[in-house]
Amino acid sequence: MSGEHPLPGSAPLRLVSSGAELLRPEEQIWTEMLEGWKSALMARTLGASTIYGYLRVLQDFQAVSGDYPWRWMPQDVDEYVTTLNARNGGTAAKSTIRAYLMVVRGFCSFLCEPVYRWPDLCAQVFGEYPSQICFAYNLPVHVSDNEAEPERRAFSRNEVQTLFDYFDDEVERLYAKNNKAWLTTLRDSCIAKVAYGYGLRRQELLRLQIHDFGPNPHVPQYKAFGAVYVRYGKGSRGSAHKRRTVLTVPLMDWGPDVFEAWVGAEGCRQLMGHAADSPWLWPSERGDQLTLNSYATRFTGHRRRAGLPDGLSLHGFRRSYVTHLIEDGYDPLFVQQQVGHEHSSTTALYTQVSSDYRQKTLQRMIRERLASAAVPYGESNQA
Repeated sequence: MSGEHPLPGSAPLRLVSSGAELLRPEEQIWTEMLEGWKSALMARTLGASTIYGYLRVLQDFQAVSGDYPWRWMPQDVDEYVTTLNARNGGTAAKSTIRAYLMVVRGFCSFLCEPVYRWPDLCAQVFGEYPSQICFAYNLPVHVSDNEAEPERRAFSRNEVQTLFDYFDDEVERLYAKNNKAWLTTLRDSCIAKVAYGYGLRRQELLRLQIHDFGPNPHVPQYKAFGAVYVRYGKGSRGSAHKRRTVLTVPLMDWGPDVFEAWVGAEGCRQLMGHAADSPWLWPSERGDQLTLNSYATRFTGHRRRAGLPDGLSLHGFRRSYVTHLIEDGYDPLFVQQQVGHEHSSTTALYTQVSSDYRQKTLQRMIRERLASAAVPYGESNQA
């Protein structure tokens, strides 16, 4: 549709001023509203994936409410939350519900702003005005910095080893039986090992491409795999993807060997059908990018067959990475930069050190305190 827009996101002047009759006014104005908000968000330089995610939330909310924004009511929020909970087996994550409702709240605020002329258009066509429907009393309360489900936790070092041993044994077993599933199992194994060894987010991990590596001149023994270049890092507040470089650390001395076995000159990746024509590091059997849902389902099956509890997920490797680096004495700022956290408090939430580590830390602090005392502990007793 064409028309003059005084501001990005404004109601089209041809509809506000002309009074022209529309064939399907509700559907057409709803579509114009979504396009208008999209334009307003683009003017704020939000990322395309963020904007389309917001639009999907609004379309879902409209479908659940069965009505349009100029007739939305606060009770529609309650119905939407009930629907989200039902879709997730009874209880959706509180952070997810809050994020979705904040999208609805932002959209309603946009529609209610007089400068965009949407209230004028709705009054002219429908005799009604859009209003804000999300308030403090019907939004989930945010009282905790960490709202992760209690059963979600980091892998212990023994659990990491158990899972990796399972992968190695499973690949050998399938290969010995001449079962072609050995190749996809090897791919799944390499993904899990890289997830642990570099502390990547799930989307960062699965969107790696075959050229996202480079040497670290300070550690030449890692050869071509001394660093991983993350190009699809998580943006903040709707910004574009953030880039960062994650260095290979001794926590994963075997990391370069994993990459070499998978993507090296004689690596197994080239055996995956159309993989040679795909830029993705972890292609599907058709050569396309392996999706998160597909791998998450496969990972869950591997974890259960390895005998590990349900609280351990792919994201648990990121928690493990942070925890084990801190336990090994790495500087917290270095760890924060490795995992791409903007604030150190976020990194702290991922740190789940073992009781053994805490006890050793306490004992070390006691020894240092006694050693720094003006009168040594033994001499004071003799006195």
